[in-house]
Amino acid sequence: MLSKAQNKYIRSLSQQKYRAEHGVFVVEGDKIAREWLASAAAIQHIAATAAWLQSHVNLVNEHSEAIVTEVSQDELQSISQLQTANDVLLVVYKNKTNTSLPADEWCIALDTLQDPGNMGTIIRIADWFGIKHIVATPDSVDYYNPKVIQAAMGGHLRVQLHITDVLSFVSQTNMPVYAAALDGEDVYALKDVQRGVLVIGNESKGISAPVLQKATRKITIPRRGGAESLNAAVSAGILCALLIKP
Repeated sequence: MLSKAQNKYIRSLSQQKYRAEHGVFVVEGDKIAREWLASAAAIQHIAATAAWLQSHVNLVNEHSEAIVTEVSQDELQSISQLQTANDVLLVVYKNKTNTSLPADEWCIALDTLQDPGNMGTIIRIADWFGIKHIVATPDSVDYYNPKVIQAAMGGHLRVQLHITDVLSFVSQTNMPVYAAALDGEDVYALKDVQRGVLVIGNESKGISAPVLQKATRKITIPRRGGAESLNAAVSAGILCALLIKP
């Protein structure tokens, strides 16, 4: 059973300021929790039902540093950041920030991305295509927002997440910068693609003008139907599939 202080602490982690203050975030649900527990990630707290703990005792024992608390389903629901709690909740330490920005490998740069579902999906896309770095502006949605964690499905374990001034980054990099824009070159006709930075913009405003001006090439996915635009994460996935060759 959780103490009142533990309950209050875990619930507070739904807010970015407390995640930043304590350097931790919440991971929930059986599949995603098992992936974190199977990794070398540092776990602060494991709160789970008795049945779940009994079924995964070996995974839990691999993290002797973690506080382990057996909780009822109702108690788990009280601390959950999901609409319906799912057997297990972890409080996980954030990785130490890697200050070394990518210089010679594919990277996705996010210019004021706001939607947590998009952010999480783009992290998952990067993980799928073996992209090791994502760079986002400080005013983008928090990498550790609960909805981002759910959508990324473990991508945080393998993708290095940077927060920096994207304009400065694309201005200083020696890699080509490919900016996703409606008036860009047809990505299907693009030739001589080299490893570089793929820039995805804000969901409603797109890429800011100063960042767009620094692009080596503006690229677009040609429209065949009547849709006004593509979702930011969908665009990122399609562009990664077309740009990144085996």
